[in-house]
Amino acid sequence: MGGFNVFVWGMVGLVCFFPMLNHFNGGVMAFHKISLHLQHRSAAKVEDDYRTGYHFQPPKHWINDPNAPMFYKGFYHLFYQYNPKGSVWGNIVWAHSVSEDLINWTPLDPAIEPSKPFDQFGCWSGSATILPGEKPVILYTGIIAKEPEPGYQVQNYAIPKDYNDPYLKKWIKPDDNPIIKPTKENVSAFRDPTTAWKLNGQWEITVGSKQDTTGMSYLYRSPDFIKWTLVDHPLHQKEDTGMWECPDFYPVATTGKDGLDTMVVEGDIKHVFKVSLDITRNEYYTIGKYDTKEDKYIPDEGMIDGWAGLRYDWGNFYASKSFYDPAKKRRILWGWSNESSTEHESVKKGWAGIQCIPRSVWLDPSGKQLLQWPVEELETLRDKNVQISNTELKQGDKVQVEGITPAQADVDVVFTLPGLDKAEVYDTNWDKTFPPESIARNICQVKGTTEQGGLGPFGLLTLTSKHFEEYTPVFFRVFNTPDTKHKVLMCSDEMPSTLNKHEYKPSFGGFVDVDLADNKISLRSLIDHSVVESFAAGGKTVITSRVYPTKALDDDNAHLYVFNNGTTTITVEKLDAWSMKKPKMN
Repeated sequence: MGGFNVFVWGMVGLVCFFPMLNHFNGGVMAFHKISLHLQHRSAAKVEDDYRTGYHFQPPKHWINDPNAPMFYKGFYHLFYQYNPKGSVWGNIVWAHSVSEDLINWTPLDPAIEPSKPFDQFGCWSGSATILPGEKPVILYTGIIAKEPEPGYQVQNYAIPKDYNDPYLKKWIKPDDNPIIKPTKENVSAFRDPTTAWKLNGQWEITVGSKQDTTGMSYLYRSPDFIKWTLVDHPLHQKEDTGMWECPDFYPVATTGKDGLDTMVVEGDIKHVFKVSLDITRNEYYTIGKYDTKEDKYIPDEGMIDGWAGLRYDWGNFYASKSFYDPAKKRRILWGWSNESSTEHESVKKGWAGIQCIPRSVWLDPSGKQLLQWPVEELETLRDKNVQISNTELKQGDKVQVEGITPAQADVDVVFTLPGLDKAEVYDTNWDKTFPPESIARNICQVKGTTEQGGLGPFGLLTLTSKHFEEYTPVFFRVFNTPDTKHKVLMCSDEMPSTLNKHEYKPSFGGFVDVDLADNKISLRSLIDHSVVESFAAGGKTVITSRVYPTKALDDDNAHLYVFNNGTTTITVEKLDAWSMKKPKMN
């Protein structure tokens, strides 16, 4: 994201009645906003009402993109964009925290701050590469001039002052920076360099950019990681997608869950190419082939390469960055979840932004999508456990999950369906009415949790107030389609989540590519005060929602239910719910 692209969520009516707005995230157009009068307003106090218990966040102030995650000498390192002076975007530095388990974090001094002519107006996002000899290097975007807006952007590098320090506390920015300058046409749209890989003895990276409305990932080569040359063709590009921020390019094994180092370019692998779309505030990815002869990325046939394509997360999730973890042979994904409230609310709270729980990522056996799952270390925070099993939910039933801390919980449930013949008919007019990238979300909003179907809505009611004035539902609907297949819809609906009419309250939705051959579907939700991260069918579809209840604020006033509003009885085969302890968090 590079730090500049701060957006404010506006308030709009029902997106189903405004199809033109559906080209933007949640029906809301994203735009840049720099609030000079608020950038330096330090938090006089920090309000705890919506602070998370086990998600990553600093003690106060604004954060955005996760940067340069890596594992080095026994420690996980996370850098992130941070404003040390206020709770809105501005004054950005690279904050730095370390962990031995991805859950408990210790803060260190900022690793990179504006201090040189090549980054005096900003140190924006970037990545880490571990060079031979266990020598990490960071590539990041520096801003050398404020004009043209949002700034003249170059690529710099930084190296540790002491390679023997496992904490990597001090970083040096050599004077031969910048090492990559933009083309004349792209001085203000040239940012977020990736982790490097090696091909034919040359280091390679890609940098996000655009040409007119074509999103583009420039390709650079270097023999020594210092002198970089622009390749005469991009790694990848796609028309009508706008500025590509935070590109990520990495291999995945065609079988198994093990991750691969970014350096792996050949073998029984696929490659993933991900970009964050500035114009929509969403991310999309494709799976394909890295053609090492042509040095180009080619999405697999049938992959939708654009706004209607695959996403890591169908909710409030942006500027993600992955890395290979050699300690456990896995690829780990970090993503930023911004506030959905206004900047004035952020100033009042004294903080803004969280990082989602890091996720393991691997290729689905079908080869058609990725699977994501919270890192296993999160389970060390599980405390008191309650279970429900073999419980029928008839139409209108709600069963409370009692005995845990409902505002800070981990819930894993498997639903069993009696059959699929009672599923409601999928209305093919939806495919004509709504843009392809927002069909699921619009169906979620049109139908909500109260309109009854044959199979669904059924799922969880999280952060629910005593009298149901507020609740954040995460649920499924199953449809019959004209081609006799079944379509499964997952929704996370913020519309009933708060009585505060000034909050932005979108419906998020995504389809789940599961065949229901065993008539079962699972749902896991991580509930943490102002965020609900939900994983359907073992991580096939993921939705993150940010919510701000006025009544269901804490464990004394929040409640958790399983529910069914469909006409067909659903069975809770097994539900496990845990209270979640607080880790050591910065």
